[in-house]
Amino acid sequence: MKAYVFPGQGSQFPGMGKDLYDNNSNAKALFEKANEILGFRITDILFNGTEEELKQTKVTQPAIFLHSVVLASTLADFKPDMVAGHSLGEFSALVANKTLSFEDALKLVYKRALAMQKACEINPSTMAAVLNLDDKVVEAICADITASGNTVVAANYNCPGQLVISGSIEGVNIACEKMKEAGAKRALVLPVGGAFHSPLMEPARVELEQAINATHFNTPVCPVYQNVTASAVSNPEEIKKNLIAQLTAPVKWTQTIENMIKDGATNFTEVGPGKVLQGLVKKINKDIEAVSA
Repeated sequence: MKAYVFPGQGSQFPGMGKDLYDNNSNAKALFEKANEILGFRITDILFNGTEEELKQTKVTQPAIFLHSVVLASTLADFKPDMVAGHSLGEFSALVANKTLSFEDALKLVYKRALAMQKACEINPSTMAAVLNLDDKVVEAICADITASGNTVVAANYNCPGQLVISGSIEGVNIACEKMKEAGAKRALVLPVGGAFHSPLMEPARVELEQAINATHFNTPVCPVYQNVTASAVSNPEEIKKNLIAQLTAPVKWTQTIENMIKDGATNFTEVGPGKVLQGLVKKINKDIEAVSA
């Protein structure tokens, strides 16, 4: 069975998508449609912008979504049996399995990006990658620090031995020291604008909830394995509920890939900028085939 996976924030790079725009008329039409919906020429930033310009959450999220969906539209024989997306990538996955229209998904992604950027400004916060420390140890350290008044939680279960934590700047800094003391190979603060997938995103979750509930979701052509549950979902109302919860809940990526394999996925194709997910899939199960489109 064919599984398609879609990347999230952090996979962007200057110039991404220009080859698609220049060489495929359908791709060009979708890019131009996006410019129209967003009310600014995101293609100018994509093709000619600096890394710094691309790093702004309000640009990064629609940019990665756009690249992933446009790339998927150009693939021959694109018939997924199951889909999943890492964080933001879940929106690309929901276009791929026809739960959302391109237009509605892009509007939601932009709304999400602006709401998250606003939440970051309200609560200065950050994230850090913790390497080679047992998940349970990471969770226990986070719980202790949170109990003492500094919010920090496990946010992204990326693959065995790689867990990203998220929280207040002080909470994450304290956690990094304690993770190293507990034997982590590395505990490294990431260059991100805020504490994604943590309770500090609650203002953004409230804002996004209204937009999602006002948007029509179709019955998908194949299941989506959602970040919040790590399991197959096909019911539109359940998909909505999980998509809303995703902003303040952890991304269970390791568990998602394990469940997709258990349910019959024999090969994975990453669709979007970069090759991050392809690498994570191989770290989760070295025997499975994983490629990028």
